[in-house]
Amino acid sequence: MKITVKKLADLHKPAHNIRRHSDKQITEYIRSIEMFGQIKPLVVDEHGEIIAGNGLFEALTRMGRETCDCYVVTGLTDVQKKKLMMADNKVYELGFTDTDAIEQLVKELDGDTDVPGWDADLLKMLNSTIEEADEIVNDYGSFPDTEVANMNRRPVEEHIPYADTPSYPVTPSSDETPPAPAQPAAQPPAAVSADTGVSTYTPQDSPAQPPQSGDDGRRYIICPKCGERICL
Repeated sequence: MKITVKKLADLHKPAHNIRRHSDKQITEYIRSIEMFGQIKPLVVDEHGEIIAGNGLFEALTRMGRETCDCYVVTGLTDVQKKKLMMADNKVYELGFTDTDAIEQLVKELDGDTDVPGWDADLLKMLNSTIEEADEIVNDYGSFPDTEVANMNRRPVEEHIPYADTPSYPVTPSSDETPPAPAQPAAQPPAAVSADTGVSTYTPQDSPAQPPQSGDDGRRYIICPKCGERICL
């Protein structure tokens, strides 16, 4: 296999990458590169399109690297490139982790569980006694006293409820239809004072009328105050 050094600026991702990479994965990629360097090349075609290694490419880009190791495959058709991309991702998923081998490897790490992609506390638990494992579980999710004190010192934001009706004028946007003006409620007839000639409101104390039936068969009564028909 011939490894070629290429500029990251000359490479590009495919139009459809079937593997999505989370920020957590990219962070662990970066940790691995910082710890061991680039241990495998990106697989690209003769035009710089990445066939395998898109996550590694993104990690190197975030690190500010300018070049990377690549393995260039040539002479593949578009269909063959797509099949290679699919196979590279799927064949890896068909394997599984041998937990017995992991436990043995953790024992050989002599307590150094700083391994990119792995939870350090989980690896410690694999190589711990029952008492040590219980202590790890009990401490999981706890905060140091100093951090708790800092959180308690942070001011608590006061909740200021919004007023039901704003005290400032509200101008509707251009694409918003202004509300129609409210129609005044029907007022009862005004009585004219014989002494002053000024109209004054005098409630009509007409007795309540019994329910009646209209032409459509619906029952209604006449409001003694305003004279309006109220359907029942």
